[in-house]
Amino acid sequence: MSDLPFGFSMPNDPDDESGRRSGDSGSGAGSSGGPGGGDSGTPGGFPFGDPNQMADMLRQFADMMSSQPAPGSGGGEASSKSGINWDMAKNIARHTVAEHGDPSVPPADYAKIEEALRLADLWLGEATDLPSGIQTAQAWTRSEWIERTMGSWAQLCDPLTSKSVDAMGQNLPEEMQSVAGPLLGMVQQMGGMMVGQQAGQAIGELAREVIGTADIGVPMAGEGHAALLPGGVSKFGEGLGIPEDEIRLYLAAREAAVHRLYSHVPWLRQHVYRLVEEYAAGMSFDVSGLEDKLGQIDINNPEALQEALSGGMGGENLLQPEDTPQQKAALARLETTLALIEGWVSTVVSKAVAGRLPQADALAEATRRRRATGGPAEHTFAALVGLELRPRRQREASALWTALEEARGVEGRDALWEHPDLMPTGDDLDDPDAFVSGGEFADFDISKITGESPEGPEEPGDDDETGGKRGEDS
Repeated sequence: MSDLPFGFSMPNDPDDESGRRSGDSGSGAGSSGGPGGGDSGTPGGFPFGDPNQMADMLRQFADMMSSQPAPGSGGGEASSKSGINWDMAKNIARHTVAEHGDPSVPPADYAKIEEALRLADLWLGEATDLPSGIQTAQAWTRSEWIERTMGSWAQLCDPLTSKSVDAMGQNLPEEMQSVAGPLLGMVQQMGGMMVGQQAGQAIGELAREVIGTADIGVPMAGEGHAALLPGGVSKFGEGLGIPEDEIRLYLAAREAAVHRLYSHVPWLRQHVYRLVEEYAAGMSFDVSGLEDKLGQIDINNPEALQEALSGGMGGENLLQPEDTPQQKAALARLETTLALIEGWVSTVVSKAVAGRLPQADALAEATRRRRATGGPAEHTFAALVGLELRPRRQREASALWTALEEARGVEGRDALWEHPDLMPTGDDLDDPDAFVSGGEFADFDISKITGESPEGPEEPGDDDETGGKRGEDS
């Protein structure tokens, strides 16, 4: 993969005061020190300089960390298993959108959004057998979107950020770990702090582009809580030459369709999250850059760590992600699942708005382009996370769902969501006619799995292309 994970692809932010503030408390004590790795002949062969200087650096680092917000001080998500303070990330994201202006939603616009969501949801009743999934229909500001979705972002991204932060102190040569234990612990702690800062900035920028809660194919505010952002709706319609009311209704139909799907397919959300975890588990890093640079860091200056970890010291990235077969396989399964979700949504929305919205085809094409290419903030977020949530085969998936409806009707099409073992695979997207006419599960008897949980049996089976193992917990 070419994308870099959180913390290793962005240059040091010149406007970020946190590093300067945190280093103030120890600036005097450490002003005379030199690079720790510059003298390989220090007593005892210690590669990072005099042990007394190391102790001074550790004290400075403790001072710096004490100046940071305490985990959980903001309530809500607090620190995650990756060491990321998602409350801090949320505050940074809110500050980011506030810098660009985030006006409240006027009552008239709120009413238009609410009405569009309710009306579009009624139309969907004619296009799918899945019942309505909307419990609340609202219009949000960008700050409200951040507040309501940050918990899901933390859950979705934590496996990726955890892997990145852990890599800072793992997989180094044993002899290096034995002498650099305190320093590597500092690297991990500071890396987690910087990841939280950059995550907040990325999500804040993403908030300026999103349309609703389900832009990435997952309802990030939870099932049933549908919402659109008037600013995002207006931005989507720029240059299309289509009436705003028509744009709003089409986007409302997409939002409502995602909520129908997730509200009545209980295994789907965990299925997507598990695929992200599998992708993260397959991530591997080249740590040679970290090993080389740690010996060059001025051990009396904790700010040097921040500069190094954020791409300084010559601009190189200290951790380079490497493709692995496990990572590629997990990515293929995730992309297939996202394509199936996007294809189903596109199919039912097109059926629901046919004859009601004159520009439906143009809106569908604009949506496909947006999902296929993304915007600037979405690319920044993907680079930081190290993963693009892209339905790269959405056209093939849409064609498959349409063919299934023609052959089996709406009920037969939607019945495939009853269990993950019924879902088409990547191979089925290559040959949809074979799947529709006589695929592996064309005559699958759902009674065979009666009595099992919606997540499937506990015993794993063979891998499939939709992101799991046949019959595995999804």
